[in-house]
Order: sequence, then C-alpha cells, then structure tokens
Amino acid sequence: MFVKNKMTANPFTISPDQTIPEAHEIMTKHKVKRLPVMKNGKLVGIVSKEDILQASPSKATTFSIGEITYLLSKTKISQIMSKDIITISSDALLEEAATVMRDNEISFLPVVDDDKLVGIITETNIFDAFIELLGFREPGTRLTVEAEDAPGIMSNITSIIGNYGANITHVAVYRGGHGKSAIVIGINTLNTEEIEKSIEEKGFKILYKLQNK
Repeated sequence: MFVKNKMTANPFTISPDQTIPEAHEIMTKHKVKRLPVMKNGKLVGIVSKEDILQASPSKATTFSIGEITYLLSKTKISQIMSKDIITISSDALLEEAATVMRDNEISFLPVVDDDKLVGIITETNIFDAFIELLGFREPGTRLTVEAEDAPGIMSNITSIIGNYGANITHVAVYRGGHGKSAIVIGINTLNTEEIEKSIEEKGFKILYKLQNK
C-alpha cells in the first residue's frame, strides 16, 4: 500500500506570518495537532501544539492575562515553527513512511511531490492501514498457526484451506526464534472446525483463533 492511499489530502496549513492565536484557532476548530507552514506555495516549516505550549508563558509568570494575550498575538509562526522538515513522497510505501517516523522519532510526515505539498501522513494513518492489511475487523476467522520456517510450508497450509473451498483474505508472517514462525491467516468463514482439524493433522499447531461476526 502506498502513502497516497492513506494520507490526508489537502491538509489545513498556516502562513509563517500568522500568529500563535491563529494557529491555535485552526488546530482547535479542525481537531489537528500540527500544521504545515506554507509560504508562496512552498513548505517552509511545521508548527505543532507542543511548539505553541513551549512558546507560551508558564503558569508561574507575573504577566497579566492581557499582557499574555498581547505577547502571543505578536508572536509569528515563523518564530516558533520547526524548520528541519522531513518529508516523503506520495508514491512511497507505507512501510517506508513508518520506518522514517520510527527512525526519527516523529509521528507526522508532510507528503511532498515535485516540491508541492499534497498531503500529510500520521501515525494514526499507519495504524489504520495496519489494521486494514491484517483484516482485523473483517467478518470471518483469523487463525494463528505455528509452523517451521521452511520452503513450501505456506503452500501446504493454503492448500489445506483451499480444499474446503474457503477463501484466504489476509496473510501475515511473524518470524520467531528456533526456526519457527507464526502465520496469521484470515479466512472468509466462521465455520473452520474441519479446517483446523486438518491443519493440526498435518503437524501444524494452532496458537490462536479469533472470529468476527
């Protein structure tokens, strides 16, 4: 799956010449935590709720409410935004986006094609895609099967399921230690008793079963 399939297109943005109260208003109104900062059609920074909090006077300040409001209204986004921007292409794989986020300890990436901001991708988008790829919420049965990590094993398991006319909707493999793997298989039926029996008769071990009706 590609970034363009899960990104939020046409994200809310802000100008570097706008102020903290304006950024706060946009974030609150649209329930977002970060805003790409755009100038003349170019991405020049990112501003987040954390940036706003760090730029705001602490609760221990001796300033009055009026003074605080005045100071914030005079503070431009260009003064508090992050300028060290990491971006990703819409044609990149979601796995690439997840790896970039993880390696850089960030939860948000602007999506840029040909120097143009086309969207944003967040941790939430990645989580949603992960759930979708595994078919966790789809009707049917998910069997987690322990098997030897060896050639032909996957073919053996899928042929067993195919013999019963069931359709495999999702597959994921988690390699463990000692030459064993956990294979998660999504099947489009709740009636899997005979399938499970055949799988175990072939020497495989069913570790877990989950059914969604």
